Amino acid sequence: MTDFQETAPVGWHEILNRDYAAPLLLVCLGVWLHAADSLLVATMMPNIVSDLGGEAYVAWSIALYEIGSIVAGASGAVLVLKMGIRQPMFIAAMTFALGCLISATAFNMQGLLAGRLLQGMGGGGLTALAFIGTARLFPGRLIARVMGAISVLWGSSAFLGPLIGGIFTTYFNWRMGFVFFAIQALFLATFVVFGSRVSEPLDNQDRSKPIPVARLLLLSLGVLCIAYAGIEVTVLRTPVFLACGLGILAAFLIIDGNSPGNRILPKQPFNLRSPVGAALLMTLTLNISTMGLSAYGPLLMVIIHDTPTIVAGYILACVAVGWSLAALILSGAPEKHDPIYIAVGMALVCFSVIGMIYAVPNGPILLVAALAALEGIGYGTAWTFVVRRSKRLAAADDVERLSGALPTTARLGIAIGASVSGILANYAGFSMDGSAEATRTVARTIFTGSLPFAFLAMFAMVCFVSMKPKSTHSKPG
Repeated sequence: MTDFQETAPVGWHEILNRDYAAPLLLVCLGVWLHAADSLLVATMMPNIVSDLGGEAYVAWSIALYEIGSIVAGASGAVLVLKMGIRQPMFIAAMTFALGCLISATAFNMQGLLAGRLLQGMGGGGLTALAFIGTARLFPGRLIARVMGAISVLWGSSAFLGPLIGGIFTTYFNWRMGFVFFAIQALFLATFVVFGSRVSEPLDNQDRSKPIPVARLLLLSLGVLCIAYAGIEVTVLRTPVFLACGLGILAAFLIIDGNSPGNRILPKQPFNLRSPVGAALLMTLTLNISTMGLSAYGPLLMVIIHDTPTIVAGYILACVAVGWSLAALILSGAPEKHDPIYIAVGMALVCFSVIGMIYAVPNGPILLVAALAALEGIGYGTAWTFVVRRSKRLAAADDVERLSGALPTTARLGIAIGASVSGILANYAGFSMDGSAEATRTVARTIFTGSLPFAFLAMFAMVCFVSMKPKSTHSKPG
Protein backbone atom coordinates (compact mmCIF):
# COMPACT_ATOMS: atom_id res chain seq x y z
CA MET A 1 0.00 0.00 0.00
CA THR A 2 2.85 2.35 0.82
CA ASP A 3 4.50 1.74 -2.53
CA PHE A 4 1.25 2.50 -4.32
CA GLN A 5 0.83 5.79 -2.46
CA GLU A 6 4.35 6.83 -3.33
CA THR A 7 3.84 6.28 -7.07
CA ALA A 8 0.18 7.34 -7.42
CA PRO A 9 -0.51 10.57 -9.35
CA VAL A 10 -0.45 13.69 -7.20
CA GLY A 11 -3.63 15.77 -7.30
CA TRP A 12 -3.78 19.53 -6.81
CA HIS A 13 -5.79 19.02 -3.63
CA GLU A 14 -2.64 17.63 -2.01
CA ILE A 15 -0.82 20.99 -2.20
CA LEU A 16 -3.86 23.22 -1.85
CA ASN A 17 -4.67 22.11 1.68
CA ARG A 18 -3.90 23.67 5.06
CA ASP A 19 -0.49 21.98 5.25
CA TYR A 20 1.00 23.17 1.96
CA ALA A 21 -1.13 26.07 0.68
CA ALA A 22 0.82 28.61 2.75
CA PRO A 23 4.32 27.57 1.60
CA LEU A 24 3.00 27.30 -1.99
CA LEU A 25 1.76 30.90 -1.83
CA LEU A 26 5.11 31.89 -0.36
CA VAL A 27 7.22 30.49 -3.21
CA CYS A 28 4.78 31.51 -5.96
CA LEU A 29 4.55 35.13 -4.84
CA GLY A 30 8.34 35.32 -4.64
CA VAL A 31 8.67 34.05 -8.22
CA TRP A 32 5.87 36.34 -9.45
CA LEU A 33 7.52 39.54 -8.21
CA HIS A 34 10.75 38.72 -10.04
CA ALA A 35 9.16 37.29 -13.19
CA ALA A 36 6.73 40.16 -13.83
CA ASP A 37 9.19 42.92 -12.96
CA SER A 38 11.30 42.91 -16.13
CA LEU A 39 8.36 43.11 -18.56
CA LEU A 40 6.62 45.69 -16.37
CA VAL A 41 9.65 47.98 -16.43
CA ALA A 42 10.37 47.37 -20.13
CA THR A 43 6.80 48.44 -20.93
CA MET A 44 7.08 51.56 -18.78
CA MET A 45 10.61 52.51 -19.89
CA PRO A 46 9.61 54.89 -22.75
CA ASN A 47 7.50 56.91 -20.27
CA ILE A 48 10.22 56.77 -17.63
CA VAL A 49 12.85 58.13 -20.01
CA SER A 50 10.46 60.83 -21.26
CA ASP A 51 9.97 62.03 -17.67
CA LEU A 52 13.44 61.56 -16.20
CA GLY A 53 15.73 61.79 -19.23
CA GLY A 54 18.96 59.83 -18.96
CA GLU A 55 18.79 57.97 -22.27
CA ALA A 56 22.45 57.07 -21.89
CA TYR A 57 21.61 55.03 -18.78
CA VAL A 58 18.79 52.89 -20.22
CA ALA A 59 20.95 49.76 -20.34
CA TRP A 60 21.94 50.27 -16.70
CA SER A 61 18.36 49.62 -15.58
CA ILE A 62 18.82 46.02 -16.73
CA ALA A 63 22.52 45.62 -15.93
CA LEU A 64 22.13 46.76 -12.31
CA TYR A 65 19.05 44.63 -11.79
CA GLU A 66 20.90 41.55 -13.04
CA ILE A 67 23.97 42.35 -10.94
CA GLY A 68 21.75 42.48 -7.87
CA SER A 69 20.14 39.19 -8.90
CA ILE A 70 23.52 37.49 -9.33
CA VAL A 71 24.72 38.63 -5.90
CA ALA A 72 21.50 37.60 -4.17
CA GLY A 73 21.22 34.32 -6.06
CA ALA A 74 24.79 33.32 -5.19
CA SER A 75 24.18 34.16 -1.52
CA GLY A 76 20.77 32.54 -1.12
CA ALA A 77 21.80 28.96 -0.41
CA VAL A 78 24.40 30.03 2.17
CA LEU A 79 21.91 32.30 3.96
CA VAL A 80 19.36 29.48 4.11
CA LEU A 81 21.90 27.18 5.74
CA LYS A 82 22.68 29.85 8.32
CA MET A 83 19.19 31.24 9.02
CA GLY A 84 16.55 28.98 7.47
CA ILE A 85 14.16 30.10 4.73
CA ARG A 86 11.90 32.63 6.49
CA GLN A 87 14.39 35.29 7.53
CA PRO A 88 16.18 35.51 4.14
CA MET A 89 12.76 35.59 2.41
CA PHE A 90 11.67 38.48 4.63
CA ILE A 91 14.92 40.38 3.94
CA ALA A 92 14.59 39.81 0.18
CA ALA A 93 10.95 40.96 0.12
CA MET A 94 11.73 44.11 2.11
CA THR A 95 14.73 44.84 -0.15
CA PHE A 96 12.53 44.49 -3.23
CA ALA A 97 9.87 46.75 -1.70
CA LEU A 98 12.46 49.39 -0.80
CA GLY A 99 13.87 49.28 -4.33
CA CYS A 100 10.38 49.75 -5.80
CA LEU A 101 9.70 52.74 -3.56
CA ILE A 102 13.04 54.35 -4.42
CA SER A 103 12.29 53.87 -8.12
CA ALA A 104 8.79 55.29 -7.67
CA THR A 105 10.08 58.47 -6.02
CA ALA A 106 13.13 58.98 -8.27
CA PHE A 107 13.53 62.42 -9.81
CA ASN A 108 16.39 61.48 -12.12
CA MET A 109 17.67 58.33 -13.81
CA GLN A 110 20.41 57.85 -11.22
CA GLY A 111 17.80 57.56 -8.47
CA LEU A 112 15.85 55.03 -10.52
CA LEU A 113 19.01 52.97 -11.03
CA ALA A 114 19.61 52.82 -7.27
CA GLY A 115 16.12 51.43 -6.91
CA ARG A 116 16.67 48.92 -9.71
CA LEU A 117 19.80 47.58 -8.02
CA LEU A 118 17.84 46.92 -4.82
CA GLN A 119 14.97 45.43 -6.82
CA GLY A 120 17.45 43.07 -8.45
CA MET A 121 18.87 42.00 -5.11
CA GLY A 122 15.40 41.45 -3.71
CA GLY A 123 13.92 39.82 -6.82
CA GLY A 124 16.93 37.59 -7.45
CA GLY A 125 16.93 36.59 -3.80
CA LEU A 126 13.21 35.79 -3.85
CA THR A 127 13.58 33.58 -6.92
CA ALA A 128 16.57 31.70 -5.55
CA LEU A 129 14.85 31.23 -2.20
CA ALA A 130 11.66 30.09 -3.90
CA PHE A 131 13.46 27.24 -5.64
CA ILE A 132 15.43 26.39 -2.49
CA GLY A 133 12.19 26.53 -0.52
CA THR A 134 10.50 24.15 -2.96
CA ALA A 135 13.05 21.48 -2.09
CA ARG A 136 12.94 22.20 1.67
CA LEU A 137 9.25 22.81 2.34
CA PHE A 138 7.59 20.09 0.24
CA PRO A 139 8.00 16.30 0.19
CA GLY A 140 9.59 14.89 -2.94
CA ARG A 141 6.37 13.55 -4.43
CA LEU A 142 4.81 17.06 -4.44
CA ILE A 143 7.71 18.94 -6.02
CA ALA A 144 6.58 18.31 -9.61
CA ARG A 145 3.20 19.89 -8.83
CA VAL A 146 4.86 22.86 -7.15
CA MET A 147 7.17 23.37 -10.13
CA GLY A 148 4.13 23.15 -12.40
CA ALA A 149 2.43 25.93 -10.44
CA ILE A 150 5.58 28.05 -10.62
CA SER A 151 5.85 27.47 -14.39
CA VAL A 152 2.24 28.56 -14.94
CA LEU A 153 2.85 31.67 -12.85
CA TRP A 154 6.05 32.46 -14.76
CA GLY A 155 4.23 32.12 -18.06
CA SER A 156 1.35 34.28 -16.79
CA SER A 157 3.80 37.08 -16.04
CA ALA A 158 4.44 37.38 -19.79
CA PHE A 159 0.83 38.48 -20.21
CA LEU A 160 0.28 40.36 -16.96
CA GLY A 161 3.59 42.29 -16.78
CA PRO A 162 3.00 44.36 -19.96
CA LEU A 163 -0.72 44.67 -19.13
CA ILE A 164 0.01 46.12 -15.69
CA GLY A 165 2.70 48.41 -17.10
CA GLY A 166 0.38 49.54 -19.89
CA ILE A 167 -2.49 50.25 -17.50
CA PHE A 168 -0.36 52.42 -15.24
CA THR A 169 1.33 54.34 -18.07
CA THR A 170 -2.01 54.88 -19.87
CA TYR A 171 -4.42 55.64 -17.03
CA PHE A 172 -2.19 56.63 -14.11
CA ASN A 173 1.61 57.04 -14.28
CA TRP A 174 4.64 54.80 -14.24
CA ARG A 175 5.48 55.64 -10.62
CA MET A 176 2.30 53.91 -9.45
CA GLY A 177 3.46 50.74 -11.20
CA PHE A 178 6.44 50.56 -8.84
CA VAL A 179 4.20 51.37 -5.86
CA PHE A 180 1.86 48.54 -6.86
CA PHE A 181 4.73 46.04 -6.77
CA ALA A 182 6.09 47.51 -3.52
CA ILE A 183 2.71 46.81 -1.90
CA GLN A 184 2.85 43.19 -3.07
CA ALA A 185 6.38 42.79 -1.69
CA LEU A 186 5.31 44.27 1.66
CA PHE A 187 2.40 41.82 1.71
CA LEU A 188 4.85 38.96 1.12
CA ALA A 189 7.13 40.19 3.93
CA THR A 190 4.15 40.40 6.30
CA PHE A 191 2.93 36.98 5.23
CA VAL A 192 6.38 35.47 5.88
CA VAL A 193 6.36 36.79 9.45
CA PHE A 194 2.74 36.34 10.49
CA GLY A 195 0.83 34.14 8.08
CA SER A 196 3.04 31.54 6.43
CA ARG A 197 3.15 28.88 9.19
CA VAL A 198 6.19 27.47 7.43
CA SER A 199 7.76 24.51 9.19
CA GLU A 200 11.26 23.75 7.97
CA PRO A 201 13.13 20.48 8.33
CA LEU A 202 16.24 20.54 10.49
CA ASP A 203 19.48 19.45 8.87
CA ASN A 204 23.07 18.88 9.84
CA GLN A 205 24.64 20.67 6.89
CA ASP A 206 27.70 22.84 7.32
CA ARG A 207 26.54 26.33 8.31
CA SER A 208 30.02 27.86 8.24
CA LYS A 209 30.24 28.08 4.45
CA PRO A 210 31.15 31.73 3.67
CA ILE A 211 29.50 33.97 1.09
CA PRO A 212 32.13 34.79 -1.60
CA VAL A 213 31.75 38.55 -1.07
CA ALA A 214 35.07 39.61 -2.65
CA ARG A 215 34.49 37.59 -5.83
CA LEU A 216 30.90 38.82 -6.17
CA LEU A 217 32.16 42.39 -5.84
CA LEU A 218 34.76 41.71 -8.54
CA LEU A 219 32.10 40.28 -10.83
CA SER A 220 29.83 43.28 -10.24
CA LEU A 221 32.65 45.78 -10.75
CA GLY A 222 33.63 44.16 -14.05
CA VAL A 223 30.08 44.46 -15.43
CA LEU A 224 29.79 48.04 -14.16
CA CYS A 225 32.98 49.03 -15.97
CA ILE A 226 31.60 47.62 -19.22
CA ALA A 227 28.32 49.46 -18.66
CA TYR A 228 30.15 52.69 -17.79
CA ALA A 229 32.04 52.47 -21.07
CA GLY A 230 28.78 53.13 -22.89
CA ILE A 231 27.56 56.27 -21.14
CA GLU A 232 29.71 58.55 -23.23
CA VAL A 233 31.30 56.78 -26.18
CA THR A 234 34.69 58.24 -27.16
CA VAL A 235 37.77 56.86 -28.88
CA LEU A 236 39.85 56.82 -25.69
CA ARG A 237 37.39 56.50 -22.82
CA THR A 238 35.27 53.59 -24.06
CA PRO A 239 38.14 51.15 -24.88
CA VAL A 240 39.81 51.91 -21.53
CA PHE A 241 36.72 51.03 -19.49
CA LEU A 242 36.00 48.01 -21.68
CA ALA A 243 39.53 46.74 -21.09
CA CYS A 244 39.21 47.38 -17.34
CA GLY A 245 35.89 45.53 -17.21
CA LEU A 246 37.20 42.53 -19.11
CA GLY A 247 40.37 42.49 -17.00
CA ILE A 248 38.37 42.50 -13.78
CA LEU A 249 36.15 39.67 -15.05
CA ALA A 250 39.29 37.70 -15.98
CA ALA A 251 40.62 38.27 -12.45
CA PHE A 252 37.31 37.00 -11.07
CA LEU A 253 37.62 33.80 -13.12
CA ILE A 254 41.19 33.19 -11.96
CA ILE A 255 40.41 33.80 -8.29
CA ASP A 256 37.20 31.75 -8.44
CA GLY A 257 39.04 28.88 -10.10
CA ASN A 258 41.54 28.85 -7.23
CA SER A 259 38.80 28.70 -4.58
CA PRO A 260 37.90 25.01 -4.67
CA GLY A 261 35.87 25.10 -1.45
CA ASN A 262 33.12 27.43 -2.63
CA ARG A 263 33.60 28.18 -6.32
CA ILE A 264 30.77 30.09 -7.99
CA LEU A 265 31.45 28.53 -11.41
CA PRO A 266 32.54 24.99 -12.33
CA LYS A 267 36.04 24.07 -13.42
CA GLN A 268 37.27 25.50 -16.74
CA PRO A 269 34.36 27.89 -17.30
CA PHE A 270 34.15 29.10 -20.93
CA ASN A 271 36.80 26.62 -22.07
CA LEU A 272 35.57 25.23 -25.40
CA ARG A 273 37.45 21.96 -24.83
CA SER A 274 35.32 21.29 -21.77
CA PRO A 275 31.63 20.37 -22.24
CA VAL A 276 30.63 22.50 -19.26
CA GLY A 277 32.82 25.35 -20.49
CA ALA A 278 31.27 25.19 -23.96
CA ALA A 279 27.75 25.17 -22.47
CA LEU A 280 28.51 28.18 -20.27
CA LEU A 281 30.14 30.13 -23.12
CA MET A 282 27.16 29.35 -25.36
CA THR A 283 24.75 30.54 -22.65
CA LEU A 284 26.74 33.70 -21.95
CA THR A 285 27.20 34.83 -25.55
CA LEU A 286 23.68 33.93 -26.67
CA ASN A 287 22.17 36.06 -23.90
CA ILE A 288 24.51 38.92 -24.80
CA SER A 289 23.36 38.74 -28.42
CA THR A 290 19.64 38.92 -27.65
CA MET A 291 19.64 41.86 -25.23
CA GLY A 292 19.19 44.53 -27.89
CA LEU A 293 15.47 43.75 -28.07
CA SER A 294 14.96 43.59 -24.29
CA ALA A 295 16.95 46.73 -23.50
CA TYR A 296 15.95 49.01 -26.38
CA GLY A 297 13.13 47.25 -28.27
CA PRO A 298 10.18 49.16 -26.73
CA LEU A 299 11.99 52.50 -27.01
CA LEU A 300 12.88 51.90 -30.67
CA MET A 301 9.37 50.77 -31.56
CA VAL A 302 7.78 53.80 -29.88
CA ILE A 303 10.05 56.26 -31.73
CA ILE A 304 10.22 54.58 -35.16
CA HIS A 305 6.73 53.11 -35.50
CA ASP A 306 4.77 55.16 -32.93
CA THR A 307 3.85 51.90 -31.23
CA PRO A 308 1.75 52.19 -28.03
CA THR A 309 3.83 51.21 -25.01
CA ILE A 310 1.51 48.36 -24.07
CA VAL A 311 1.82 46.88 -27.57
CA ALA A 312 5.62 47.17 -27.41
CA GLY A 313 5.51 45.39 -24.05
CA TYR A 314 3.46 42.54 -25.46
CA ILE A 315 5.82 42.17 -28.41
CA LEU A 316 8.61 41.72 -25.87
CA ALA A 317 6.40 39.21 -24.05
CA CYS A 318 6.29 37.09 -27.23
CA VAL A 319 9.74 35.83 -26.23
CA ALA A 320 8.42 34.40 -22.96
CA VAL A 321 5.31 32.98 -24.62
CA GLY A 322 7.33 31.26 -27.34
CA TRP A 323 9.76 29.89 -24.76
CA SER A 324 6.98 28.46 -22.56
CA LEU A 325 5.11 26.83 -25.46
CA ALA A 326 8.21 25.23 -26.97
CA ALA A 327 9.43 23.97 -23.58
CA LEU A 328 5.99 22.51 -22.82
CA ILE A 329 5.65 20.75 -26.18
CA LEU A 330 9.16 19.24 -26.10
CA SER A 331 9.39 18.48 -22.38
CA GLY A 332 9.13 14.72 -22.89
CA ALA A 333 11.73 14.42 -25.67
CA PRO A 334 14.18 11.51 -25.24
CA GLU A 335 17.74 12.28 -24.22
CA LYS A 336 19.26 10.84 -27.39
CA HIS A 337 17.84 13.80 -29.36
CA ASP A 338 19.34 16.50 -27.09
CA PRO A 339 22.02 17.59 -29.61
CA ILE A 340 19.41 18.08 -32.34
CA TYR A 341 17.10 20.19 -30.18
CA ILE A 342 20.01 22.26 -28.90
CA ALA A 343 21.30 22.93 -32.43
CA VAL A 344 17.85 23.79 -33.82
CA GLY A 345 17.03 26.03 -30.87
CA MET A 346 20.28 27.97 -31.01
CA ALA A 347 19.92 28.40 -34.79
CA LEU A 348 16.42 29.86 -34.34
CA VAL A 349 17.68 32.39 -31.79
CA CYS A 350 20.57 33.38 -34.06
CA PHE A 351 18.19 33.78 -37.00
CA SER A 352 15.94 36.04 -34.91
CA VAL A 353 18.89 38.32 -34.11
CA ILE A 354 19.73 38.55 -37.82
CA GLY A 355 16.11 39.27 -38.68
CA MET A 356 15.89 42.11 -36.16
CA ILE A 357 18.48 44.07 -38.17
CA TYR A 358 15.78 44.56 -40.81
CA ALA A 359 12.53 44.20 -38.86
CA VAL A 360 12.97 46.77 -36.08
CA PRO A 361 14.05 49.69 -38.35
CA ASN A 362 11.63 48.89 -41.18
CA GLY A 363 8.72 47.01 -39.70
CA PRO A 364 6.05 45.90 -39.82
CA ILE A 365 5.52 45.45 -36.10
CA LEU A 366 4.02 42.01 -36.71
CA LEU A 367 7.37 40.91 -38.15
CA VAL A 368 9.14 42.11 -34.99
CA ALA A 369 6.60 40.15 -32.90
CA ALA A 370 7.14 37.03 -35.03
CA LEU A 371 10.91 37.24 -34.64
CA ALA A 372 10.54 37.80 -30.89
CA ALA A 373 8.37 34.68 -30.69
CA LEU A 374 10.96 32.82 -32.78
CA GLU A 375 13.66 33.82 -30.31
CA GLY A 376 11.55 32.44 -27.46
CA ILE A 377 10.80 29.24 -29.36
CA GLY A 378 14.54 28.81 -29.92
CA TYR A 379 15.32 29.22 -26.23
CA GLY A 380 12.45 26.93 -25.25
CA THR A 381 13.56 24.29 -27.76
CA ALA A 382 17.14 24.26 -26.50
CA TRP A 383 17.33 25.29 -22.85
CA THR A 384 15.98 22.17 -21.11
CA PHE A 385 18.29 19.99 -23.16
CA VAL A 386 21.29 22.27 -22.61
CA VAL A 387 20.78 21.78 -18.88
CA ARG A 388 20.27 18.02 -19.20
CA ARG A 389 23.21 17.42 -21.53
CA SER A 390 25.65 19.65 -19.64
CA LYS A 391 24.83 17.87 -16.37
CA ARG A 392 25.36 14.51 -18.04
CA LEU A 393 28.74 15.56 -19.42
CA ALA A 394 29.95 17.41 -16.29
CA ALA A 395 32.50 15.99 -13.89
CA ALA A 396 30.89 14.41 -10.85
CA ASP A 397 32.11 17.11 -8.45
CA ASP A 398 30.75 19.89 -10.68
CA VAL A 399 27.21 18.64 -11.33
CA GLU A 400 25.69 20.36 -8.29
CA ARG A 401 27.66 23.58 -8.89
CA LEU A 402 26.51 23.58 -12.53
CA SER A 403 22.87 23.91 -11.38
CA GLY A 404 23.69 27.35 -10.00
CA ALA A 405 26.28 28.27 -12.61
CA LEU A 406 23.93 28.06 -15.62
CA PRO A 407 21.40 30.65 -14.34
CA THR A 408 24.23 32.78 -12.96
CA THR A 409 25.96 32.75 -16.35
CA ALA A 410 22.65 33.54 -18.07
CA ARG A 411 22.16 36.57 -15.81
CA LEU A 412 25.75 37.64 -16.39
CA GLY A 413 25.10 37.45 -20.14
CA ILE A 414 21.97 39.59 -19.71
CA ALA A 415 23.90 42.20 -17.70
CA ILE A 416 26.82 42.33 -20.14
CA GLY A 417 24.45 42.24 -23.11
CA ALA A 418 22.51 45.23 -21.79
CA SER A 419 25.80 47.07 -21.29
CA VAL A 420 26.99 46.23 -24.82
CA SER A 421 23.64 47.38 -26.23
CA GLY A 422 24.09 50.64 -24.33
CA ILE A 423 27.51 51.16 -25.88
CA LEU A 424 26.15 50.51 -29.37
CA ALA A 425 23.07 52.69 -28.87
CA ASN A 426 24.99 55.65 -27.48
CA TYR A 427 27.68 55.28 -30.16
CA ALA A 428 24.90 55.60 -32.76
CA GLY A 429 23.49 58.68 -31.00
CA PHE A 430 20.33 57.30 -29.41
CA SER A 431 17.92 59.95 -28.09
CA MET A 432 14.24 59.96 -27.21
CA ASP A 433 14.01 63.23 -29.14
CA GLY A 434 15.69 61.77 -32.22
CA SER A 435 13.90 61.44 -35.55
CA ALA A 436 12.54 58.14 -36.79
CA GLU A 437 15.26 57.98 -39.45
CA ALA A 438 18.08 58.59 -36.95
CA THR A 439 16.60 55.96 -34.63
CA ARG A 440 16.52 53.45 -37.49
CA THR A 441 20.29 53.83 -37.68
CA VAL A 442 20.49 53.21 -33.93
CA ALA A 443 18.43 50.03 -34.32
CA ARG A 444 20.60 48.70 -37.13
CA THR A 445 23.73 49.44 -35.10
CA ILE A 446 22.45 47.64 -32.00
CA PHE A 447 21.38 44.44 -33.75
CA THR A 448 24.31 44.31 -36.19
CA GLY A 449 26.68 44.77 -33.26
CA SER A 450 25.04 41.82 -31.53
CA LEU A 451 25.80 39.40 -34.38
CA PRO A 452 29.39 38.51 -33.39
CA PHE A 453 28.12 37.23 -30.04
CA ALA A 454 25.40 35.19 -31.78
CA PHE A 455 27.98 33.64 -34.09
CA LEU A 456 30.30 32.87 -31.16
CA ALA A 457 27.35 31.18 -29.41
CA MET A 458 26.78 29.06 -32.51
CA PHE A 459 30.44 28.02 -32.57
CA ALA A 460 30.29 27.09 -28.87
CA MET A 461 27.09 25.14 -29.58
CA VAL A 462 28.83 23.09 -32.29
CA CYS A 463 31.63 22.25 -29.84
CA PHE A 464 29.11 21.36 -27.14
CA VAL A 465 26.86 19.05 -29.17
CA SER A 466 29.78 17.28 -30.84
CA MET A 467 31.23 16.09 -27.53
CA LYS A 468 30.52 12.49 -26.60
CA PRO A 469 29.45 11.56 -23.08
CA LYS A 470 31.55 9.05 -21.24
CA SER A 471 29.69 5.80 -20.87
CA THR A 472 28.65 4.97 -17.31
CA HIS A 473 27.48 1.47 -18.19
CA SER A 474 29.43 -1.72 -18.53
CA LYS A 475 29.37 -3.57 -21.82
CA PRO A 476 26.65 -6.13 -22.16
CA GLY A 477 27.35 -9.78 -22.00
